[in-house]
Amino acid sequence: MNASDAPPLPDPRPKSTGGRSLVFADGTWHEGNPGLLGPRTHGVWLSSVVFDGARYFDGAAPDLNRHCQRAVDSARILGLEPMLTGFEIAELAWEGIAHFPPSTELYICPMFYADSGFIVPDPASTRFALTLWESPLPEPKGFSAHLSRFRRPARDTAPTDAKASCLYPNVSRAVKAANQAGFDTAVMLDPIGNVAEFAYTNLFYARDHVVYTPMANGTFLNGLTRQRVIKLLRDAGVDVVEKAVAYHELFEADEIFATGNYQKVGPLTRLEDKSFKPGPMYQKARDLYWEFARNCRFVDAAA
Repeated sequence: MNASDAPPLPDPRPKSTGGRSLVFADGTWHEGNPGLLGPRTHGVWLSSVVFDGARYFDGAAPDLNRHCQRAVDSARILGLEPMLTGFEIAELAWEGIAHFPPSTELYICPMFYADSGFIVPDPASTRFALTLWESPLPEPKGFSAHLSRFRRPARDTAPTDAKASCLYPNVSRAVKAANQAGFDTAVMLDPIGNVAEFAYTNLFYARDHVVYTPMANGTFLNGLTRQRVIKLLRDAGVDVVEKAVAYHELFEADEIFATGNYQKVGPLTRLEDKSFKPGPMYQKARDLYWEFARNCRFVDAAA
């Protein structure tokens, strides 16, 4: 077969995934999903990628500085050399937000990755990208969950203190198995069999007006929304207990809810074959969080 008979090469340009996306990389803003990584990029084939996620909605980006700083901290945990501070990333994020209508709900994703290295990433090759894309907050209609056979890793088997992309294939396996079983997500245990979290959100439950959540033990990310909700509830006089949680305790709960950056605060409505109703502690946590967000419009509340 000569060159004229060869099939055309595929279009290398990334395809749109719906909704407007804006990316800051290499000193400028790009529309869409620019091709920044190649097959030899260390972050692609050896997983030296960290990221974080923040939200913009109702004119506010709650805890934006803290999310951006965690991206910097995660990069250092993976041996990268971040060239920006959390505050500088947050300033870039506000610059990007200004390119969207004020009513747009956005996902904000700062990312660091190594461009080169073999096994160990070359710190000097660290690169940065910041993506903002249109992403409406899900309605709090409730979600279902069951127990996953996959567990969260121990801190000596994975970089669990970082928000690292390499942790997410295991999350994906848990979610896929849950979906195949007819559930939205999964409850994941830690290496010794205690409840860690939902697949990609932190877990809370309430019983007799006390709120409980698994103690952060280094096997799952101590989410910034989790930390914020704990503080807001405690400041409002609610007793919040961080402890080792056995799976059977969840079935004795009056209500169960989750916190995470994507939805912020959402209620569980079914665990295995047991139904739950959104309860007063969930509603209090959600109301307090939205009040906090409204009060920090255009201000990053780091307290």
